[in-house]
Amino acid sequence: MESNKTYKQLESELSELRFQLEEANDTIEAIRTGKVDAVVVLNENGHQLYTLKNADQTYRVFIEKMNEGAVTLNNEGIIIYSNTTFCQSLKMPGQKVTGQPFISFVAENEKELFKSVFKESWKKDRRIEIHLESSDQSRLPCHLSFTTLELDEGLCMSIILTDLSQQKAAQEELRAKNRQLEEAQQASILLNNKLEDTVNERTKELLLSREHFKLMANNIPQMTWTNLPNGEVNFFNKRWYEYTGLTEKDTKSWGWQKIIHPDDLRITMEKFLEALKTETAFEVENRYRKADDTYQWHLSRSLPFRNEAGKVLFWVGTATNIEEQKKALEKKDEFIGIASHELKTPLTSLKGYLQLIETFKKEEVPPQIKEFAGKANSALGKLQYLVNDLLNVTKIQAGKLQFAKTDINLSELLESWVENANHIYETFTIYNDTSEQLFVNGNPERLEQVVMNLINNSVKYACEEKSIRIKAEKLDGHAQVSVKDYGIGLSSDQIERVFERFYRANDNNYSASGLGMGLYISAEIVKSHDGSMRVESELNKGSTFYFTIPLAENPE
Repeated sequence: MESNKTYKQLESELSELRFQLEEANDTIEAIRTGKVDAVVVLNENGHQLYTLKNADQTYRVFIEKMNEGAVTLNNEGIIIYSNTTFCQSLKMPGQKVTGQPFISFVAENEKELFKSVFKESWKKDRRIEIHLESSDQSRLPCHLSFTTLELDEGLCMSIILTDLSQQKAAQEELRAKNRQLEEAQQASILLNNKLEDTVNERTKELLLSREHFKLMANNIPQMTWTNLPNGEVNFFNKRWYEYTGLTEKDTKSWGWQKIIHPDDLRITMEKFLEALKTETAFEVENRYRKADDTYQWHLSRSLPFRNEAGKVLFWVGTATNIEEQKKALEKKDEFIGIASHELKTPLTSLKGYLQLIETFKKEEVPPQIKEFAGKANSALGKLQYLVNDLLNVTKIQAGKLQFAKTDINLSELLESWVENANHIYETFTIYNDTSEQLFVNGNPERLEQVVMNLINNSVKYACEEKSIRIKAEKLDGHAQVSVKDYGIGLSSDQIERVFERFYRANDNNYSASGLGMGLYISAEIVKSHDGSMRVESELNKGSTFYFTIPLAENPE
């Protein structure tokens, strides 16, 4: 057993080892930087000298600066040179790499592969992908290129190492992307197949629905069509072609206009284009030319068909023949006109006789007779009012409701009309909220008829609140008159029809008299003044009727 060494001996040996280590590090650094041309390696055969030519110094500097790792091995696989890149790849300092067997850095499961390739490389250049193990035990994928190198001292093996970490990571990412792509493709294929099945199913349903629509459309008495959002008609039913005598080519696109009566074409086009623009229903009464060149009246209606998102896909329209109804209405109007005229004369005479009875002074007329005469005269006044309404309707239908117009002070006339109404309807309070002077070009008697009719309606359908408010004001170059009450009000359905001829807004709790012509006549009078009429109402809260006529341009 070796005796214990003294402290001085140990210190001396330590100094010697430090000197040798520094010398070795300097030597290695000198080799790397090309400052020496030879290196001596001690192996089992003794000291071996390896030299490089001075002319290769520049080459060695180039190798040191390479991004790839570079090592030189002797025939036993010992590393006699390595550049900085190789050392950095293994995360080791150069002094721990030089002099080590290269195979010691090869992954355990690939050592036999390396031995085989290293052996073959002395005969011909070889390449291999292999994993090296760094100082922290991590595995480094590398590409090794083997080639022999002739040195003065003999043949050596040069290995160029290319780090494949980024390439492998990119390949793995690419494989992951490919897997995702394949999954997406499979999902896309499944979705496409499902979509194709859905499209095929919907197509069958659409074809079946289309055939059902055609079957139904071709077997109804009305003429039917469909048009696109741009107005182009893309379908007419069988009845259309039978009635018009035209072919599909004749009425293609906008060709249907040629069968509309010239007097009805303008209003038809206005309403049709407005419906397209606002995406609302289209309705108009017009005359269509038959195959024998005669015309018959039709009620034309068209409704927009929308998808789930609310977008209009097309319009479905019908034209219902109302020729017989028109003729019946004309006969009715003719009868009303004749009856009204026939009734007017005896009514006038009867009213005169009743007035004579009331004012007879030669003999004393019993009070009861005078009372009966007064009641008869009052009832006769109502009957005359109805007859006058019938005559007005007859004139309107015949286009003969004509009257003279002049510039009038509407505000002053309203004040007078409201005052008269307060005398007539003593149980009501009628307010005039007009505060400005308004001049219009119109007929005072006809405008009074409109206002008094609106007041009369407010009285008829009043509730507990016995007040009515009237107001005239300027609105966009027009005079707008409003009559507001607090009566039973109107439903939405009633609002749509309240200006129709003979329509009465009946209520179970009210039994108001009349023929339902007052608002119709009023609307026609306003229309003859180039104005318009509308109503705002809510059930059980009252109504406000408006009529608007242009202001006078230069009132005197």
